[in-house]
Amino acid sequence: MRVSNKDKKISQSTAIRKLQTWIKSKHLICSGSFFILETVEYSMIERFETFIRVLGGTLITVDSSKRIFIGNHRKVILYQAKASLHTPHHDLRDYWKENGCNYTYFDERRGFGDESSTFSQSCSIYR
Repeated sequence: MRVSNKDKKISQSTAIRKLQTWIKSKHLICSGSFFILETVEYSMIERFETFIRVLGGTLITVDSSKRIFIGNHRKVILYQAKASLHTPHHDLRDYWKENGCNYTYFDERRGFGDESSTFSQSCSIYR
């Protein structure tokens, strides 16, 4: 694993706080021993890779094979990044258990695009 000079400027606490924000917004989920981020912004994938590296992890794959509609006429690429933190009992995993979800913001099971369900669903699997 190589840590660049840019990565050294970001503290571990900053990286953890940002990943926790993405867990709460349902962009980041934990699946098995992996963290999966879904977004329509590629720059978010790049930041995710940086934060994972700062925490000692590795970005494994980025998939861009899915397209979704935003609004009535706009179709965008949905990026899905998969990463591993190499630590089975990382605090971030516990945070996800308390505040996270089984599926991401863009998951079809969630009813993406339905305003009424977008913000009202609670989905923590441990509550």
